[in-house]
Amino acid sequence: MSQPLRAVLGEDQPIVREGIASILRRAGIDVVAAVDNATDLIDAAEKHRPDVVITDIRMPPDLEDDGLRAGQKIRATRPETAVIVLSQYLDASYALDLVGDDPSGVGYLLKEKVASPQILIDAVERVVARDSALDPDVIAALLGRKRPEDPLAALTPKEREVLALMAEGHSNKGISEKQFVSVAAVERHVTGIFLKLGLSQTATGQHRRVLAVLRYLEQ
Repeated sequence: MSQPLRAVLGEDQPIVREGIASILRRAGIDVVAAVDNATDLIDAAEKHRPDVVITDIRMPPDLEDDGLRAGQKIRATRPETAVIVLSQYLDASYALDLVGDDPSGVGYLLKEKVASPQILIDAVERVVARDSALDPDVIAALLGRKRPEDPLAALTPKEREVLALMAEGHSNKGISEKQFVSVAAVERHVTGIFLKLGLSQTATGQHRRVLAVLRYLEQ
């Protein structure tokens, strides 16, 4: 029998913390620590070496982006640990800061979405599998940014839709199911996206797809 996933939770509001912990436990995930500040979160991640860390962005001691910075530090020191950041507000820049140069094992969810337990559990499973789990609203905000010489301007509306789903971490098969088209059709769109954006063909894998999208959005 496989061992249950192990999670460390960081959230300073007791009711929210217990609610999230309850969702995880009902899904068979072992919550090995639940803390209320960023300092203890880093310590708990080092002590328990969990599969995933789930943290709010705004936490003590400074009540600013302490949770985000803790997640970044955990990713830097323990890259095998997946990190999901929860945010009360839509701020795409936080997602870019968390992702950095590697989107594998990263999640960014709006707290309002976590009211649906399955969204959180799906995100946990995805990041532990080294995929990404970025909130669709965050991806929409990134795609909607206006910038000089927008590299996305050459994309068709369908390619933009596919790009958004890629950035959320969906595979070609997952995109085909959401778009009700064949996998081959999705592959053609993906090829077109990379050609139009001038992306290198040397890197491979789903992680490279997400990273490429976010790099261009950051420009």
